Formats: sequence, structure tokens, C-alpha cells
Amino acid sequence: MLGALGQIMDSEYTNPGDLLGLDEVSESLMGDLKKLDPISRSKALSKLSKRHIPSQGSRAEFEKFFSELPKSIKDQLSQGKLRLADHVVYSIKPVRGAKTIKMFESQDVKEVGLRNISNAKLPKNMALLVSGIYLLQGVASSQDSEAIKVAAFSTIDNIGALANGEFKLKANKKQLVSDTSNRSFITDNFSQVPKGFYKLANPRLIHDDIDIEFEIELGTLTGLDPNAVIYVGLVGTATIP
Repeated sequence: MLGALGQIMDSEYTNPGDLLGLDEVSESLMGDLKKLDPISRSKALSKLSKRHIPSQGSRAEFEKFFSELPKSIKDQLSQGKLRLADHVVYSIKPVRGAKTIKMFESQDVKEVGLRNISNAKLPKNMALLVSGIYLLQGVASSQDSEAIKVAAFSTIDNIGALANGEFKLKANKKQLVSDTSNRSFITDNFSQVPKGFYKLANPRLIHDDIDIEFEIELGTLTGLDPNAVIYVGLVGTATIP
């Protein structure tokens, strides 16, 4: 089908107009409709007016942010070169006796079992809508990276130094979550919530090539194992090829 009309008709998204930009496609859309024969035009208008089955979960949350996406990502989504998929950006770091633990740093290199992004940035053409966050703790047999890779993780519920600390999430120096208690991740008495998971009431979009900062602040190291390690996972929907 023609141009903008074809992109809207073939779109898998609930609100393709937001993705394409209504102001940009309205004139083109009307032009495409006028070029159709009466029967095809009637079918097209019927499909355009038909109510879509709404998206669910973080995908639905992501679609609300279509207007904030860079034009290059919008174009690739509408053309089918990118699509939306579940994704978790994660990082595992040892505490190493520090009261401030930076989970994403510019010198980080992607390495399976430790983190899945490099330089604290999303890969090119990836935008991530952070819908929730995992925070888990474990104890490695040593500070060696191979030992950290096989550490088992559990909740912070019974680790007072971690449970009573705080965290904040930034992207491009802007606060996405500000100085929030780690007790948000206490889940042992909630059978319907994944362990160590905090669902954001206000999901936030992170663009590619933007610095991600996730800092954990501890008031004390008392009771914390010398080989303690922390897992952080930013959970949501991302654009992927």
C-alpha cells in the first residue's frame, strides 16, 4: 500500500500515528487515500478506524514514549528494521569495602556473566524503557572475576547494610530515580513479586549513546561479607534489530 498509509495499515503497534508523527503524515495519508479506488478506500478507512487490541506490560509503556524517540529509531521501527522486545541491561559488581558502588562505569567492557553493555551506554539504535529494576546480592569465593561469575544471588532482605542503603539512577546526568531506599527491593513476603524486583510507577526512557549511572550508597559496611557482590538489572522493553 502507499507511503504513510501503508506504514500505518501494516504496523504492529497500537499507536503508529505517534511513531510516525501525526503532523508529518496527515497530508501524506490523505493523499494516499485519494489515490485509492472507492472500494479500497472504504476498506482502508474501516481498518484505520478499527480499535486495536491494546499492548500489555512494558511494551504498552514503551509505546507511550514513541514521541520521545530519536527520528532515526522512529524511522527504523516504522520500516520494520527495528522491533520491540523484552530486555534486561545488567551489571554485577563487587562491593570491595566501598560505601558507594557504581554499577555502570565508562571503563566497563561487555563480558558475559558480569555485564551486557560496554562503557555504561546502550548499543547504537537501542532505546530502553526501564519498567522495573532488580537488585540482588551474593557472596563470591574471592574477588576474582571468574569467582564473581559463578556467585549465587538472593535478595537483600536479611543484609541490613544493603537493605538500609539508597540507590539512584541517572541517564545523561538527569535523574530517573532519585535517592530511593533500597528497601524498595525487599520482596521475601510478597509471593506475587519476583525476588528483588522493584516496579517503577514512573517508567523512564534511556536513549543510545547516553551515559547510564546507577549508584548504591551504603551507610555502613557492618555485617557485609568482604566478598559481597551486587547484581542490578534494568528491566523493560528495548528496540532491537
